[in-house]
Amino acid sequence: MRPIREVLEAKSVAVIGASRDQEKPGAQLLKVLKRVGYQGNVAGVNPQGGEVFGNTLYRSLEEIPFDVDLAVLLIPPRFVPDALRECARKGVKGVVISAEGFAETGPQGAKYQEEVSAILKSTGMRGFGPNTLGLVNTATKLTTSYFANSWMLMPGSIGFAAQSGIFVGALLRYLSSINGLHLSKGIGLGNKVDVNEADALSYLMDDEQTKIIGLYLEDVKDGRMFMENLRKAVAKKPVLIIKSGRTQAGARASASHTASLAVEDAVFDGAIRQAGAIRLTGIDDFIRTLRGFLNMPLPKGDRLAFVTYSGAQAIMSIDAAIEHGLQVASLSEATQARIAKVIATSSKTKNPIDIFPDWLAHGYEKTTSEILKALLDDDGVDGIVFISFADATPEVYQPMADILKGDRRKPVFLSLLGDIKDKEACQKFLDANGLPCYDFPEYAVRVFAHMRQYARIKERPSE
Repeated sequence: MRPIREVLEAKSVAVIGASRDQEKPGAQLLKVLKRVGYQGNVAGVNPQGGEVFGNTLYRSLEEIPFDVDLAVLLIPPRFVPDALRECARKGVKGVVISAEGFAETGPQGAKYQEEVSAILKSTGMRGFGPNTLGLVNTATKLTTSYFANSWMLMPGSIGFAAQSGIFVGALLRYLSSINGLHLSKGIGLGNKVDVNEADALSYLMDDEQTKIIGLYLEDVKDGRMFMENLRKAVAKKPVLIIKSGRTQAGARASASHTASLAVEDAVFDGAIRQAGAIRLTGIDDFIRTLRGFLNMPLPKGDRLAFVTYSGAQAIMSIDAAIEHGLQVASLSEATQARIAKVIATSSKTKNPIDIFPDWLAHGYEKTTSEILKALLDDDGVDGIVFISFADATPEVYQPMADILKGDRRKPVFLSLLGDIKDKEACQKFLDANGLPCYDFPEYAVRVFAHMRQYARIKERPSE
């Protein structure tokens, strides 16, 4: 079977169903490919010919004067089988089938999908979809989404595959608005008539641009191959999985969404955990976890130190740490002595370290810097959570940022509470300096737990 790498790294694209109406999806995709800087050959196919946005519209695929690696089918389901046969005659390597109206809609749609599957198998072409916006390769500026723009195609290190029609495009738009969170590759699986999550894992695990893999799944097409590829992928890089359909109601909804078959959630959960993947509850959990993995080293142990101005938040964070199977670090006497130079109240030099009101004597920047350096040097501390307020002047965190730029021995997280405008300014500053910051410290604890879970997998002796 042809590797999907040949399709994701396509050097030429044909848009079948490209309209002369500039507002229609096919015309918009041709416009997007030009705007984002895709360097390959591009052509549109429209039985009436013509041109749109400076692109020639050929009357048939056979008229296109160059080889076509990837064809994007923006046509109704009933026309798809004949279009696929034409693609096969042209020697097309892979297709993205964007239309809805296949197995997720009923018997007639299922019949179309079965015909599509048979054509793909007999010809060796790879098929993405149906019911998907398709592919993104930020290294080559390839996209089959007519919603994409240049900012969304900025190269990143997150490889993401989703069993959904529009989800990859929507997630791409969201991630690209967050500093430091850009995709390497995006793969829309849709109904998975051919390419499935096992294929996506096989490609993303070997893709040098991809440093971390994310999956959104509603079911699993080939359980044996998926688990085999998942174990191989986890050995190379973290794999974060969002699996919906956890409840009976959710499973019913997924059946009408992408014709998914229910998977017993407890079985799925146990299997992927055994393989070493990290199961997440939703997009917010995914985004927070990405911040940790992309910016901080893996923790070498389970012991967390907390620095706080609020005893209440520290206590809730400690509860969260214990619930996640972590430990509260015991600080060495040497560490406590160093902390005592900026925190006069002896009871506040222990874990959790309470900096209020003592920091007023030395200033926030000096106090936090000295405590951070002491905790980084303590071999009994594996991770640090700073619980602070959102300052009107984000630069107060500059000394901490400077320390961590040269010392990434341990993961360090911040949590800020305060005025929303101050918080947004601080978040932007911390993002730019690669420091994960969360609304509440319990979130930081959860991310640390995810990272520690993966670190244990990496610590296993190789078989």
